[in-house]
Amino acid sequence: MRIIVTGASGFIGSEIVPFLKKENVKVLLIGRYTTTLQEKFPDDEVASYEELEMKGHGYDALIHLAVMNNNQSKKLDDFREANVTLLKAVLKSAGRAGVKTFINTTTLHATHKGTLSNYAQTKREAEEVLSQTDDIEVVNLRLPAVYGSKFTGRLAILSKLPTFIQPVAFQCLAMLKPTVNVKLVAMEMLNSAKKGTSLETMVSDRQNNNLAYKITKRVLDIGFAVFVIVALWWVLFIAWVAVKLTSPGPGLFAQQRVGKEGKLFTCYKFRTMFVGTKEGATHEITTDSLTSTGHFLRKTKIDELPQVWNILKNELSLVGPRPCLEVQHKLVTERARLGVLDEIGGITGWAQIKNVDMSNPERLAKLDAEYLILRTIPLDLKIMLATAIGHGQGDKTR
Repeated sequence: MRIIVTGASGFIGSEIVPFLKKENVKVLLIGRYTTTLQEKFPDDEVASYEELEMKGHGYDALIHLAVMNNNQSKKLDDFREANVTLLKAVLKSAGRAGVKTFINTTTLHATHKGTLSNYAQTKREAEEVLSQTDDIEVVNLRLPAVYGSKFTGRLAILSKLPTFIQPVAFQCLAMLKPTVNVKLVAMEMLNSAKKGTSLETMVSDRQNNNLAYKITKRVLDIGFAVFVIVALWWVLFIAWVAVKLTSPGPGLFAQQRVGKEGKLFTCYKFRTMFVGTKEGATHEITTDSLTSTGHFLRKTKIDELPQVWNILKNELSLVGPRPCLEVQHKLVTERARLGVLDEIGGITGWAQIKNVDMSNPERLAKLDAEYLILRTIPLDLKIMLATAIGHGQGDKTR
């Protein structure tokens, strides 16, 4: 691979360039101050922006890291010059040089129209420019707070702490805001360059190794389960009696679901359908299959409460991708491909509060993967609250 990198003298660039070289990638480093750039990377080829078109021939991809960040106190015009005008020039030169893929780095929050900072506004303008080009494949890589051999930007405060405290403090901070190791960023960039197709992607640590997040999430899960059993036992009893009295059959409904790592587990709910209803995803079931009590239980979500037993067995969490049936092959395949099955499912989730059900497996799996990238304790609490106040009607009968 041959890859051009702009803005290589910054924190991300200084960590990514050595990684790319270890992967046998030939790099061309572009910057305004070539002398300074050459001093930092004495063994690599450097060039100015004006030389990009001439020297960029034969390169596979360009990683655009040159940016004016939101920690700089500049006017909107200054941000627009750095984040939009320069990008246009780089894009034009890369296209003329025959570069196949343009990898644009941005942040997760910059895409939200409610974010009105000069940085966010100009990054959205830059993406609009990129969306209108047909000469080159464009990858918009959305990043949370990035860290590597040191903490910078929003994580810079950690560098002021004693070294032995930093790992614990980082985990506590990371469970509140998504983060990503710069090595994962570099791997995603390299993979995007190899694919050579336009796409939009996000990358984060997914809280995979964050013990603080996992402990806090488990405490919330167990706390909820204990609360339901101790304080709402009478609701469980009344619901069970109501199901038994209003339609023949058991009060509880047990069904095999696909859990973590694709393993099956038995999921428990109050029965809301008539005995004999065909097994299938909720969106495949007609409303006529619901009992009179079932309508109420589903609307109030009381039918989900027996799943506290699954929570105590660590088969489910309060928040996570809703586990599906084994027969939903397309959804299982998509979730496996996107790494969704690496984690346990949940009673409610990101897709559910967005009203995306299992009738659209590709969209659902994508939102499930998005949740794993964005998940934090505040996001989990937000999903719980949204579900409690009436959202989360994703899985509906026909």
